[in-house]
This record gives sequence, structure tokens and C-alpha cells, in this order.
Amino acid sequence: MAYNVIPLTKLIEQFERLPGIGRKTAQRLAFYVLNLPREKAQQFADAITEAHDKIKKCRVCQSLTEGELCPICADSSRDGSVICVVEDSQDVLAFERTREYHGLYHVLHGLISPMDGIGPDQLHIKELLARIGSGEVKEVIMATNPTVEGEATAMYLARLLKPMGVRVTRLAYGIPVGGNLEYADEVTLYRALEGRSEI
Repeated sequence: MAYNVIPLTKLIEQFERLPGIGRKTAQRLAFYVLNLPREKAQQFADAITEAHDKIKKCRVCQSLTEGELCPICADSSRDGSVICVVEDSQDVLAFERTREYHGLYHVLHGLISPMDGIGPDQLHIKELLARIGSGEVKEVIMATNPTVEGEATAMYLARLLKPMGVRVTRLAYGIPVGGNLEYADEVTLYRALEGRSEI
């Protein structure tokens, strides 16, 4: 049975625009939202609008926040000599869950990807360079994903930052805990060897 109800079609199309959502999942989400009581549907819509209106980028690290500064940049106990460069704000949350990193962050909001028409000017690189120029930063950790775009972005930034006198490091990548060596690809094994440490 085909549905030619235009508002429903529009709703499905909007859900389809979300990353990782295909046509069938978009349809399920649309019907779920339609079956909500009107009050709950309005709360859902209001939450989206409120998030859009109130959340902005931190003026220092570019992560998402409600105020001028995000809670991490506002925390004076954080180590200001180390900046961890990540692709997006979700990566900040991942690092914070470890409770092991105590430095600051810088969110690029994307990666260099010529195939997608994304160049360095579309990322928050100028803001990063301005932070390094202050002289307080001693190390910049490249924590972009180990993809072609992530590697290209890390290498591009490293070339920009090294002449500024800061130590530029890259996350070690390797064998996941519980993983088997026989299933690891060559790049993963190479990274595991490269990132080895003394025990």
C-alpha cells in the first residue's frame, strides 16, 4: 500500500537525512512520531528547536555549549599545555568517559575531504592556530579517526603546527582488547607495533 500523504512523506524524508538512517528506519521513526500523543510530539519538536536556539560553539575550543565557554574550557584545573584535536563534539564525550585525559580539546567540526568539497578553510583550523600562538600550548594530540580523511587532516595540521614549536603527537592505534591478531589488517598491526610501549 502506497502512502501519498504529503506531511508523512516530508517527515520520512527528514528522518532519512539523519546519518545512518535508511528508508525503512525513517518510515518506522515517522510512524512512531505520528503515534505519539500530541503533547509528547510537541515536546519532541520543542526539544529540537530549543537545542538549535540555545546550543552554540565554545569561543575557545569550538565544542558545543550553552554559554560562551564550555565546561571544560571554563575548568581552571585542566592542563592548558595540551590540546587534543578531534573531529566533532561526540569525540570529546568519548575521551571524557575515560576520565584519563585532563587537557583541553579543539573541535574541527569535520575533516579535510576534497571528494566532499571540504577544504581546510571550512574547518576550525584558524582558531586552533590562534590558540597555539598564545605560547601556553606545549603538545597537540591529533585524535582524528584512522581513515584516509582523518590521516590527511592530521598530517596537514602537523605540517602547520610543527614550525610553531609545539610537540605534535598522534593517537596510537592497534589491536583492540579482546581482539585476535589473525583478524587484524596490516595497517592495524603496523599501528600496534608503532604505538608499542615498554612494560
